[in-house]
Amino acid sequence: MFEKILIANRGEIALRVQRACRELGIKTVAVHSEADRDAKYVKLADESVCIGPAPSAKSYLNIPAVISAAEVTDAQAIHPGYGFLSENADFAERVEQSGFIFIGPRAETIRLMGDKVSAKDAMKKAGVPCVPGSDGALTDDPAETIKTAKRIGYPVIIKAAGGGGGRGMRVVHTEAALLNAVNMTKAEAQSAFGNPMVYMEKFLENPRHIEIQILADQHGNAVYLGDRDCSMQRRHQKIIEEAPSPLLPARLRDKIGERCAEACRKIGYRGAGTFEFLYENGEFYFIEMNTRLQVEHTVTEMITGIDLVQQQIFVAAGEKLPFRQRDIVLNGHAIECRINAEDPYTFVPSPGFINRFHMPGGPGVRMDTHVYGGYTVPPHYDSMIGKLITHGATREQAIARMRVALSEMYVEGIKTNTPLHADLMADLAFQQGGTSIHYLEQKLGISSK
Repeated sequence: MFEKILIANRGEIALRVQRACRELGIKTVAVHSEADRDAKYVKLADESVCIGPAPSAKSYLNIPAVISAAEVTDAQAIHPGYGFLSENADFAERVEQSGFIFIGPRAETIRLMGDKVSAKDAMKKAGVPCVPGSDGALTDDPAETIKTAKRIGYPVIIKAAGGGGGRGMRVVHTEAALLNAVNMTKAEAQSAFGNPMVYMEKFLENPRHIEIQILADQHGNAVYLGDRDCSMQRRHQKIIEEAPSPLLPARLRDKIGERCAEACRKIGYRGAGTFEFLYENGEFYFIEMNTRLQVEHTVTEMITGIDLVQQQIFVAAGEKLPFRQRDIVLNGHAIECRINAEDPYTFVPSPGFINRFHMPGGPGVRMDTHVYGGYTVPPHYDSMIGKLITHGATREQAIARMRVALSEMYVEGIKTNTPLHADLMADLAFQQGGTSIHYLEQKLGISSK
């Protein structure tokens, strides 16, 4: 087992990884920007290294700085968390070439699944159902693009092959708007991801967003850890996640879960990963695979009792998975609310100084956050400041506990989106478990673009 791990991230996920390491007796190195010098995880780390100024391009995305920090502290492995460099194949490759262990999949796997076109092709070969769409990337031939859209049927969605985080997507309802939408998405993809390649898929009218969490080791073993429902979202950004998905039959979950596990065996996957699907009318459609830990991994941990971060570490150290599929038992229901420093209804970020901060507690309540009273939320990064998770024997109990927990949470000095979460916990459609990915935008009267 590793003696020292460098955590190449910030915020609540840096603290989450640090806690997993400390529980295993592993020393941690925290890297941080100048803006995060006073962060809780920096103070709790065995060692810390400042890797640059506040802008992420000069710090958390600075590959040479991160690897240099590992060298000067004699770390053995690097955990990328999520976001930043977590799905950067070049980073994973550089880490391994520099003599360290990358706690995640191999670089070639990240490249395969990071390109949405090659990922869909790999999944089709592995027998995983995909959304009807173009055969690979769209060409520069307008006539061919129009022909493809007609074959698929409107509405269609144009997606960046190298996209993620809800960016690089555009829904098209008519042929008249098609070519302009393709060109705009290409330009956006080039600007945001350095890759202008786009592809086309059928736009499903009222799907749910279902995920399958998997774990795989270097010895050909792979298991799926149930499913998650992430349908409550705004502009492709998740707001609430839960496990298991309400209204999804267990037999369908097991059927798609086994296909995902088998796909991992076929591509030689290593570590934790998530298959994301759109689910409509009893059918699953693969949209992408995230080759990293997910923000919402917590709800899977709550219903399985498995520490996903520690399993990532064990797998990276060359160990076999300690369980088989028949050992995975789902217990109760869990819900996660992403707590963001933002206006709850306009979604305008609200960085600043937190005067007072009180975390909720009680049976079945978990709060993953790096903030505290006296902490300043910097304006340079994502607005998420924590995740509030509740677990209950039933979904109804998990919702009831979430309502109480949200009412207990107190943050003074900045705005947070807790009022929106409180509204959603009381929403009849959410309580009945039948919302699609478009529900929140329709409820708030906002555009998905």
